[in-house]
Amino acid sequence: MSRTSARSRLVLEESKLKELQKIAFSRTAPLREIQRAKILIMYSQNKSISGIEKEANGSRPTIYKCIDKALAMGADAGLRDKFHRPKSPVITEEAKAWVVNLACTKPKEYGYAAELWSRKQLAMHARTYGPKEGYSCLAHAAKATIQRILEQHPIRPDKIAYYLERRDPEFESKMQNVLMVYKDVNLTNETLSKGEFPDIITVSVDEKPGVQAIANIAPDILPDPNKNSRLMRDYEYKRLGTVSILASLDLNSGHIIGQVHDRHRSKEFISLLKELDAYYPVNNTIRIILDNHSAHISKETMEYLATKPNRFIYVHTPKHGSWLNLVEILFGKMTRTFLKHIRVQTKMELKKRILLGIKEMNDVPVIFRWNKFDPEITY
Repeated sequence: MSRTSARSRLVLEESKLKELQKIAFSRTAPLREIQRAKILIMYSQNKSISGIEKEANGSRPTIYKCIDKALAMGADAGLRDKFHRPKSPVITEEAKAWVVNLACTKPKEYGYAAELWSRKQLAMHARTYGPKEGYSCLAHAAKATIQRILEQHPIRPDKIAYYLERRDPEFESKMQNVLMVYKDVNLTNETLSKGEFPDIITVSVDEKPGVQAIANIAPDILPDPNKNSRLMRDYEYKRLGTVSILASLDLNSGHIIGQVHDRHRSKEFISLLKELDAYYPVNNTIRIILDNHSAHISKETMEYLATKPNRFIYVHTPKHGSWLNLVEILFGKMTRTFLKHIRVQTKMELKKRILLGIKEMNDVPVIFRWNKFDPEITY
């Protein structure tokens, strides 16, 4: 019979025991942590060292070391290795700073063709020029050495994250104007009866250019329970051109007025304005939220608006702020639904199916709302 260990008993709180059990049965945790978690759980249950050795498949020195660390510094310490450094680091802090500074530049500044640094190229440059800069410790720097240095900060010179610069000096004020319109629409909608038009009708207008008309080269193979579970499509296709969708989204009723054209010019935008004018009651004002596209403020468009005094009101989104326009959500919905994987034989068929998709949306209208008005939120 195995004797009980002379060491003190390990007492685990309920939360800590659950945490260790989660690690012990994890499929992603490091193997050494899984093994040590099992050791601590079994030891806390008064199992003998011999029993733990068999079940955890570990040596006695490993088990003793794990238990002693847990008894001295807690269960978390028992899971991990003590920090140890058998010898002084070869790479000095000054050399590391030089490598980090190098990673914060572009390779082309040093005569290389690449736009971004790779770990291999950084290591090669460090080995070549580091000693010349007074960092002889970098003479044998390998790719893994550079990786460890960069992970400490962390720096990822081989990756790109995109941002959108605010080029409109009036961005904040224009954004607030658009949000105030959305707030006004929400308040108005609370008092409207079904089918009733407010005095000021608010619509969100934009265009979705570049919708591709794509034709199949070979016919689709429909799903068959005995052969294939999904629609089968040949990889090759034929491009037939592109079309632009012009859409107006009524923020009061959810009604969509859409047009599909080969191009997007002032002529096509005026055509949409005329359809808006014909659809809504004559005595109502139409407030349009739109971006700064040239077709919206062209000479031809201004001449048409002059023939309709007091009919239209423009509310411009900031430059590079078209994401504030709710009609973009509508275009996203189109992309996820009837435009997804669409194949046609002619551009005319694509136009007809887009208009059919808009009609289907109008059969079940959805009122799009902007709900985030917190002044503390950074947009």
